[in-house]
Amino acid sequence: MSATVSHDTYDMEHDHRKLALWIFLASEVIFFAAVITTFVVFRDRSTSGPNPHEVLTLLVPTIMTLVLLTSSITMVMALQAIQGGQRARMWQYLVATAVLGMVFLGLKLSEYNHLISDGITPSTNIFGSVYFLTTGLHAAHVIIGIIWIFAVAAKAVRGGFSATNYLPVEMAGLYWHFVDLIWVAIFMVVYLTDQLRFF
Repeated sequence: MSATVSHDTYDMEHDHRKLALWIFLASEVIFFAAVITTFVVFRDRSTSGPNPHEVLTLLVPTIMTLVLLTSSITMVMALQAIQGGQRARMWQYLVATAVLGMVFLGLKLSEYNHLISDGITPSTNIFGSVYFLTTGLHAAHVIIGIIWIFAVAAKAVRGGFSATNYLPVEMAGLYWHFVDLIWVAIFMVVYLTDQLRFF
């Protein structure tokens, strides 16, 4: 009887934690929808300085997109590994995911340096402000995701997860997939749509 109660309590906690995460992610979707909409509304209202199509390119953002999509795959493989009881493999996939996130951030910093050298900063014009706001907020979420994944990986090294106890891995994965999907939206709106308008 006590084992049944304990199992039911664990399931309730499991459901409550996942529900809280889904509510949080839903609020983040609304937040980013507002940010991206702000970018769309204001990006062409600059009266001075370079315009978006003059400084934005597709090469680096496309590579960044491929890196993040690959990191989503490794995150899925990490979850599948622990579900199959493969703790060492899960840890390896978690680290790979975090490293790919760091590669993404490195490419983003490289792009920022390129834009700054071309005269685009948050204070240059309206485009600069909304561009750095949109991509900077996403980069901050990537940093949070990397820290979260490394924390989960550290717990995994200590044997903190099993084939029947992997909720933190699943929750970190949900957050990471959210970060990836937001980037895809940013890529399409900020880079791809802008470039296609001038073909």
